[in-house]
Amino acid sequence: MKPSAVALSVTLALGVLAAPLVAWAQQARTVPRIGYLSAASPSSDDEFTEALRQGLRELGYAEGQNIVIEYRWADGRFERLPDLAAELVRLKVDVIVASVTPAALAAKNSTGTIPIIVVTAADPVGSGLVASLAQPGGNVTGLSLTPSLGLSGKQLEVLHEAFPKLRQVAVLANPANPPTAGFLTETELVARSLGVQLRVVEVRDPDELDGAFSTIKKAQADALLVIADPLMAYKRSQIVAFAASSRLPATYPYRSFVDAGGLMSYGVKVHDLFRRAATYVDKILKGAKPSDLPVEQPTQFALIINLKTAKALGLTIPQSLLMRADEVIE
Repeated sequence: MKPSAVALSVTLALGVLAAPLVAWAQQARTVPRIGYLSAASPSSDDEFTEALRQGLRELGYAEGQNIVIEYRWADGRFERLPDLAAELVRLKVDVIVASVTPAALAAKNSTGTIPIIVVTAADPVGSGLVASLAQPGGNVTGLSLTPSLGLSGKQLEVLHEAFPKLRQVAVLANPANPPTAGFLTETELVARSLGVQLRVVEVRDPDELDGAFSTIKKAQADALLVIADPLMAYKRSQIVAFAASSRLPATYPYRSFVDAGGLMSYGVKVHDLFRRAATYVDKILKGAKPSDLPVEQPTQFALIINLKTAKALGLTIPQSLLMRADEVIE
């Protein structure tokens, strides 16, 4: 074979080998990349990330095929969120899904251009994430955890209805989470109307939990109320175990606490919010602007009671409350 023919054969062979690589590179550049930023951990967020993936699948997205998700976890330490958000910005993701308010704030501080979808914003306007619910106005939109900050107040009402003789309730709260102040204000208003005294115990990071438990024991509270917060959700098993060992009736903001053995919860169905977040991802990937997508508010709330836990603690839940519950675990 002549040298020119050999060179031509080699060129053709290299072209055949290179073609799939070029095609793969082009495909890699066109596959949308989602950043997922959480204040919790993979294990504590498992059901929520699966709900997000489920929503994406229903819209035709399959992780690892026509969409990529970059996960970043703060493991209950809010101070890690800014660096994790910066990592996602450097990766040039197409959209950031922030699981909670602190994560969304960290993402917003890291970028003014990449769209951000917050999934469980307790107070999106008050925390500075959006200008208004109807017209977010910036690069952040998403779903609100509550239509108002009255969620924890309703928790207290349910707890008091179950145990009318309550006089002092320990409140586990994270002051590092921006919506907490509003939640506490609303809870205090309800407490005054019910003649209940609150003993607020603060927890800013996982290492402070044991000290908080000791404080609650010394206070000899009649019951425990846990304010909605990603740190609390991350450590729900530990909190539920403490309530059980202390024989404290307790109410929680998320159903996941009841699944972990907690007595009862009142709040929005968080699983549904993560599933709904997929619709925002879809709209943004198709060209919609966050500023044009109103923040969605929940319309349905659920009261879940774990009757098995009540019996183990020797507690009797009024029949009237059991009949109103959306689900009773026996």
